[in-house]
Amino acid sequence: MSRALAVFHGRFGRATVYQLNRPFNVHAHREGHLIFHVGGTPAQIDVCAHRHLLTGDSVVTVNPWEPHNFLPTDMANGAIFFVLYVNHEWFAPDTANSQNLRFGRTHFKRTDALEKHIRRTAALVCGAPSLRSLDCELRQLIDSCYEESWRQPEAVQEARAAAAITDFRVRKSIKLMSESPGAEIELDSIARESGLSRPHFYRLFRTQTGVTPHLYLNTLIMEQALDALVATETPIADISSDLGFTSQSGFTRFFAANVGMAPTDYRRAAKVLHP
Repeated sequence: MSRALAVFHGRFGRATVYQLNRPFNVHAHREGHLIFHVGGTPAQIDVCAHRHLLTGDSVVTVNPWEPHNFLPTDMANGAIFFVLYVNHEWFAPDTANSQNLRFGRTHFKRTDALEKHIRRTAALVCGAPSLRSLDCELRQLIDSCYEESWRQPEAVQEARAAAAITDFRVRKSIKLMSESPGAEIELDSIARESGLSRPHFYRLFRTQTGVTPHLYLNTLIMEQALDALVATETPIADISSDLGFTSQSGFTRFFAANVGMAPTDYRRAAKVLHP
């Protein structure tokens, strides 16, 4: 059974250590994403439809809004992964553009220095550090991974410069989804309110954002769910209802498909790091 060994939320984003043995649905994050294998069998990570083997000597990065999923190779015991979700506002505080947090390569080898840094930071996360110590350690690790992702000249750079969302109808649809994201939202209605037919809406949205409307909406719902689980004591049944799910079991299935574990398990492990 997949489970969270340590989860910390802070202004940097999220720092987590997971034991995972179940596949995820294809999903995306507003944050940048760093995935490190720290124990057990390797796993496969699909990023933008390209498959990468994640082992103890490699790193997988995911840029903001890139579709990805996780495929374990050991469904019985799983493996342990140190996973970072990086807020672009923390990474580049002088700009509101998430495209400033874009890694040069999706998959690269760890150097010896990077390996030591990964292990040390993962141990800090599991050891429940103060915000000050973890924030500093994470800044150094993220900067090192960012630089290493652009440093290795033997491979073709994989980062894609995402186009700005220029179409006013797509911007309107995002505004409508963001105002009150929930499972009850009908994307066909969003399309009509944005002045687009359903097929045109789906094609244009994906062209402008790089993801489908459905995946974008799921990301917004997950953000609301994580905030409610970690920052409040609201019962999970109420969170489920507030997010438009017709049953708590439906919300639990949705959450597990995107995070790898039940919301109760995530809440039990999660802590908010305050200065």
